[in-house]
Amino acid sequence: MSEYATPPGASSPPPAAFPPRRAALPAWPLVLMFGLVPVWWLAGAFYLLWPVFGLLLAGLLAARGGVRLPGWAPVWLLFCAIAALSLVEVARVTEAETALLRLAFYLTALVAGVYAYTLARERGTGVLWLPLMLFWASLVSLGWVGVLAPGLAFATPVERLLPHGLAAAPYVHDMVHASGAELRADGVSTLRPSAPFPYTNLWGSCFAILLPVALGCVASIRPGWPRRLLILSVPLALPPAFLTLNRGMFVSLGIGLVFVALRAVRRGRPRLLATIAVLGVAAAALTWFIPIDALIVARTETSDSTADRLSLYAEVLHRIVGSPLLGFGAPTTVDTTSAPAPVGTQGQLWMVLYSNGIPALAVFLGWFLLVVRAGLRLTSQAGLWLSAVPLIALVQLPFYGLNYQNLSVLFLVAGAIAAAAPRARPAVDRPAGPRTLVPAGSR
Repeated sequence: MSEYATPPGASSPPPAAFPPRRAALPAWPLVLMFGLVPVWWLAGAFYLLWPVFGLLLAGLLAARGGVRLPGWAPVWLLFCAIAALSLVEVARVTEAETALLRLAFYLTALVAGVYAYTLARERGTGVLWLPLMLFWASLVSLGWVGVLAPGLAFATPVERLLPHGLAAAPYVHDMVHASGAELRADGVSTLRPSAPFPYTNLWGSCFAILLPVALGCVASIRPGWPRRLLILSVPLALPPAFLTLNRGMFVSLGIGLVFVALRAVRRGRPRLLATIAVLGVAAAALTWFIPIDALIVARTETSDSTADRLSLYAEVLHRIVGSPLLGFGAPTTVDTTSAPAPVGTQGQLWMVLYSNGIPALAVFLGWFLLVVRAGLRLTSQAGLWLSAVPLIALVQLPFYGLNYQNLSVLFLVAGAIAAAAPRARPAVDRPAGPRTLVPAGSR
């Protein structure tokens, strides 16, 4: 008999009173992913490396085990399943490659959101401020690169390592070629800041999403030099934002600020209202130096972007009747519109509708509505700022392609909202007898 065997007639040892405690998730993967954006941009790996980070986060979650999903996760999983199924409708190999990359970014955003949710439940939502604010700092600093050196453009190491035919493909070239401002088809700068993104609209979309997050962080962290730097970054971010000339950015951010102001009035938050007023005064003062109205008018007079967008939208509505359930798998290049862009671009709403079908769009919009609803349960000053983020993103859907890194930023905020939002706890019938203690974090 082994010396460790239970002797005959002896009772088995009682089970442990406490279940084994799982190791806490580390925060450094999110800091690595969101905090070193200038490095990834200079290397040309900002886009291609992002799904790799998603795999890293997924591996850490799987190794930890016992992960609880936020309430919105099953909805997004259903959307990803429909998007994957719609790949059967793709007609060209190049379109399949771009569709697979978009699906990888959808899944990466989901993993990042679940990771953020789990981390925030274990260590508090404050642990997410660092990666989000490092991303904000990268956006502002690289935005100024686009202001001061709009003609800056160079081949990155990743671009040089890729086969020439692949690197020369327009879609891949935009992802791996670094430029301070958006480039036209002929390679000439538009003078509208875009770094670290290839397109100005992505910069403007990310700015509108992250500005309330930055203001929420200011309201949340203790006084000190990080808070002072963060406060200083807000007015510093306004010139690059204005020079993007992004009308969708102004509209979505304006609606978000009005939403926060209304919630502040209802909750009796005069300091929050004062912050919005100061921000408005600063933006109005900046128009003395940047004639934003005149620049937007000049741009619209020399560009057919509005007419091009409308022609693309009309084409989506015309074509989706032919494949309403799964769409066409990916945007399609056609010669029946006035726009050079493929049908199914120039707005995430239209991309999902055309690429993945009507059911996918319904589920996609349902996810946003769930997160907006969860944000309404936040009542702190920082929470009121965060609650505006999903609404801002929802307003952007008809105008901007809300995918890639912007979507992951949004999911980090969604994870923070889900972890912070109070939830109704159902009554539990407790058995008679000694009370069993449950260690914190195991629920």
